[in-house]
Amino acid sequence: MQFLLAFIVAAPLLGAVAALLPAPPGLKGKSPEQAVLRHGVTVTGVILAAAIALAVGFDHDSPSRFQATTDISWIQALNIRIHLGVDGISLPLLLMTALLFFLCALYSYFKLPDGPSPKAFVALLLVLESGTLATFAVLDLLLFFLAFEMVLIPMYFLIARWGGAQRQAAAWKFILYTLLGSVVMLLGLLLIGLNSGTFDMVALASDNGRGLTHTTQLLAVLATGTGLAVKTPMWPLHSWLPDAHTAAPTVGSVLLAGVLLKMGTYGFVRILLPVTPDGMHTFAPYLGAFAAVGIVYGSLACLALTRRGGKGDLKRLIAYSSVGHMGFVLLGIASMTPTGVNGALFANIAHGLITGLLFFLVGALKDRYGTADLDTLAGATGAALYGRAPRLGALLAFAAVASLGLPGLAGFWGEMLALFGAFDPGAGLSRPAFLTYMAAGALGTLLTAAYLLIVVRRVCMGDPKEGPELSLADVRHYEFAAWTPLVVLTVLAGLWPAVLLGLTDPAVQKLLAGGNS
Repeated sequence: MQFLLAFIVAAPLLGAVAALLPAPPGLKGKSPEQAVLRHGVTVTGVILAAAIALAVGFDHDSPSRFQATTDISWIQALNIRIHLGVDGISLPLLLMTALLFFLCALYSYFKLPDGPSPKAFVALLLVLESGTLATFAVLDLLLFFLAFEMVLIPMYFLIARWGGAQRQAAAWKFILYTLLGSVVMLLGLLLIGLNSGTFDMVALASDNGRGLTHTTQLLAVLATGTGLAVKTPMWPLHSWLPDAHTAAPTVGSVLLAGVLLKMGTYGFVRILLPVTPDGMHTFAPYLGAFAAVGIVYGSLACLALTRRGGKGDLKRLIAYSSVGHMGFVLLGIASMTPTGVNGALFANIAHGLITGLLFFLVGALKDRYGTADLDTLAGATGAALYGRAPRLGALLAFAAVASLGLPGLAGFWGEMLALFGAFDPGAGLSRPAFLTYMAAGALGTLLTAAYLLIVVRRVCMGDPKEGPELSLADVRHYEFAAWTPLVVLTVLAGLWPAVLLGLTDPAVQKLLAGGNS
């Protein structure tokens, strides 16, 4: 188990180095480009298999205990250790990350985005995977920061070199926002580590803030939370996200929404809730307020993009929907209750599966039509996807109803539990304020249903005889292979939520109880 987790974190880096080397003569296939793309699929597939083996070997009777741990001294002068481990909170995120990277590598093997060398694309993809997996596995504050920052450069180049229109401006906006947020976050992490005498996240969580004064906790939450909020992204620190999603290639959008946004909310749960509980208690009402505004704002922005003549880009629309969905995650965290935090963790996984599928589908539409502009797609009567490509239309409708939180699918449980957490917030928090946030969240669910159903009506319905496109390629074999796992998991998580909640709940209970099971 120790070896498996260390392998999962380190193997993508070794794979990235190997991707830049010449392919062995017997493995070149039809071309060097095909060989390096196949290398990407192989490495991400092996990592996914290792993650599944880790999940199988995980002691499901003790999900609150860190398992597969490695603890090695690294920089003695600063008391920094290479400390790895997974529990019921991080294991689902680790599995989802490994799955999404494998599906993106598989999709890119058949549909590589236009850009420079495939070698560079695969190497950057693997470096990005290593950084995201490490973020969910490390148990040292400074290692967490290094892993958190490790993803910025590869994602910048994926947007800037393989993206679409306005990709340079979007990439610069992404890197500047996240770097500035990370500088502030580093100050907060240093404040915690230097004042407590350790950077070990397990020891800090067990201490439960007792070694930190109230003022130190307030400053640490303000600084660290700002950096995490940028990555989440929390309103009003979200403005980099729509541009980045619109310009990014399809797999870049899938990974940005499915994995990178989860790094911010994971930091709130893993670091701020157990390490600075008093500071979080003070800031929780403000975090809940920002979350509630983000839910309504994201939904209203999406409604505006669906308006006829609004020139709404579908990728931009899904990006704004992520602002709303991540608002539910932050609302659950702000409630500081087991119900709310479990809902936040469930919503993280549901959003990664469903929004990843949505970006895959919109990318396929853009490949077929040459645009993701809703007005151009819909024309006068609608894009008639049901008539022209019925399987593609059915998948888009499925992803839309899953995203709006239809009961029986994954999107329902996380949002419902987050609202329940707001209905009865933690001790000492203002219940009237959180009831107001809950009402805003409920309004957001109605607005979400409205804009997604409008998208389905305009894109999937209409007269197939109208417009220039009388025939359209339906779902291709590689698309079917990349999308089916996301559909299946969305259904399974919706029908059997206890599988995921059984992992997260004991770990959340221990985390909120100050390290006591």
